[in-house]
Amino acid sequence: MDTIKCIKERRSIRNYKEEKIPEEDIRKILDCARHAPSANNKQPWEFVVVENDELLEELGSICSYGKFIENCSHCIIVLGKKGEKYFLEDGCAATMNILLSVNALGYGSCWVAGHGKKYEQEVLEALKKKEKKLVSILPIGVPNEKPGKNKKPLEKVTEWVK
Repeated sequence: MDTIKCIKERRSIRNYKEEKIPEEDIRKILDCARHAPSANNKQPWEFVVVENDELLEELGSICSYGKFIENCSHCIIVLGKKGEKYFLEDGCAATMNILLSVNALGYGSCWVAGHGKKYEQEVLEALKKKEKKLVSILPIGVPNEKPGKNKKPLEKVTEWVK
């Protein structure tokens, strides 16, 4: 898929079919995540792939706006290394690579915020990763919806300083 088309056509998907994504495609997605830019090439991220139905259900109940996690095929959780200066920026870059590669492969996802949320510690405890920092939670599945996208015009969000 063309990169610009992939960026413009990506949507937040919260409704998934009851199909499992092949492990090969999950590995492709993770490989794209690890190729994200990283300050000083520290790569302070860790990716946890959850496909266990009980844990997906628990994560869905923990996350305030993530009930739909219960119904995804897999969930990739992006974690950062505590004490690393740019873990959040680097983790967000990896998150965006995940979202775009998911779309390029024909699947759907939705960025569920993690860092600083009231459920952050509970998610880390469920994953047995209390020594990490939560960046994002990304449920992934075969889309069962095709939402529209209403973006502000470029002129409304851009200022040129010459």
